[in-house]
Amino acid sequence: MTNTAVTTWNIDPAHSAAEFKVKHMMISNVKGSFSGLSGALTEHSDDATLSSVEAAIPVAAISTGDAQRDAHLKSADFFDAEKYPALNFKSTRVTRKGEAAYEVTGDLTIHGVTRSVTFAVEGPSAPGKDPWGNTRIGLSATAKINRKDFGLSWNAALETGGFLVGEEIAITLDVQFIRQ
Repeated sequence: MTNTAVTTWNIDPAHSAAEFKVKHMMISNVKGSFSGLSGALTEHSDDATLSSVEAAIPVAAISTGDAQRDAHLKSADFFDAEKYPALNFKSTRVTRKGEAAYEVTGDLTIHGVTRSVTFAVEGPSAPGKDPWGNTRIGLSATAKINRKDFGLSWNAALETGGFLVGEEIAITLDVQFIRQ
């Protein structure tokens, strides 16, 4: 039996972001982001498939560049931030797809609804030391979800046909971790 080195890495919220984009009026994408990510990566150096990640994102930290739209997204029409203050992810499977490429599948909870989602992950980067002696790594992850799968079904029909808000949401995560 080998001794697997297990390292815990905490998300650095100041250097991490969760971004999304969705089709608006069927003609262009609206982008937004969340700040204040928290969570941890438990890395098994000998077998990456044993690694795991958990993360939380506060709904109140949403920013689309428009205060009125942000308020609507936080309302009961969409995220219902008062009732469901965070988006949560907990991995259930890690699969190596290349030298620095993985698929991370897990339970994503949005608006009180949990669904299995798979993220394509690039990284982690080679560890580096910051000026304060901390060891850091970074990774990027992408996924697409259907917002209706999570109970986010509000929409408005357009006079010309179609709907105001698209159903498919593209998610991009850029996350920096600090070794504990």
